[in-house]
Amino acid sequence: MDNRDMTVHIGHDNDHDHDHDHSHGHDHPVQPELKQHRRTREELTHIKGWGADLDHKNRPAVPMERTPPRYTPADAATPQPQEQRVEVLVSNERPGITQLHGTVQPPSGLSGMLRRAAFKFSENDIRHWLILLGADRINVVEGIVEDLSHGHVPNILGEMGLKSEWQHNKAGLAKKVAIAGAIGAAAYFLLKDRKEDRYDDHYDDRY
Repeated sequence: MDNRDMTVHIGHDNDHDHDHDHSHGHDHPVQPELKQHRRTREELTHIKGWGADLDHKNRPAVPMERTPPRYTPADAATPQPQEQRVEVLVSNERPGITQLHGTVQPPSGLSGMLRRAAFKFSENDIRHWLILLGADRINVVEGIVEDLSHGHVPNILGEMGLKSEWQHNKAGLAKKVAIAGAIGAAAYFLLKDRKEDRYDDHYDDRY
């Protein structure tokens, strides 16, 4: 691709409509799609090598391909946006939810409160990500409690992948166990020493 082609690409990529509706809340508007000029096949033929692809025998999807191949026309209709039925957390840097969004795990409980707090900060703020990491850890505990409340005992060790670790990464698993054991032992002795110190102080005050 020569400099003339690169100039054409840059010019088209920057030709966007940046009018956004900055409204927030639980019922978010769908993000407006960035408008850009979709060039036709004829406008792309000047690019050297455009349309080249792998040999058919190296394409897994060949049996499912169409002839002529699919090509999205410039006047294709915009897909109908997904209906919002649950709370969707939205970055304060974006105008609203996307056309498609996840609905399986809406924010709830203590982890949900933390996630709502995290999304009050910008994505370039470390507090945003640290709070989300904490919310994920708390959500794990909430999931275990929910399983137990429904009479299901979760296979925690299996879900942590210990079986696979034992089969394929014994050295790494042994290292993790050693580190966890060292941390646990250190915490135990620190707490034990602190408890003994409190007992000694209490005993000295009485006598």
